[in-house]
Amino acid sequence: MREVACPVALHLDGVPRRIAGFEHPQAGLQLVKGGIKPGERPEQAAARELYEESGLETRAAIHLGQSTEIAADSRWHFSLCRLAGPLREQWQHRCADDGGHLFRFFWIDLDAPLPEGFATPFQRAFDWIRGSL
Repeated sequence: MREVACPVALHLDGVPRRIAGFEHPQAGLQLVKGGIKPGERPEQAAARELYEESGLETRAAIHLGQSTEIAADSRWHFSLCRLAGPLREQWQHRCADDGGHLFRFFWIDLDAPLPEGFATPFQRAFDWIRGSL
């Protein structure tokens, strides 16, 4: 079973509750996520993945829970990440992984329906996050 870290990066302003999402140039709309390395705690992996994929820095990460209902043959670990500010409303970040793609980031309102275009695993992850906060 693949172990996946999913950082829950809440915007600092808190109202409305918003999390970071992005557009991958080849794979569409996504939430930040990535594999957990051997010996790495889920909250460490979440902070690392958040920085690698978005450039956002985490001051602290707290493990919220896990689910095997997000995607087949994987266990997703969710960690609430306290972000370092200031934050922009939209930004781009060049991710060094997977060929150096440029990701376009934005904020997603947790109290509204998820915008169309997210694949099923990300819809499930969004629902898990919303139900857990």
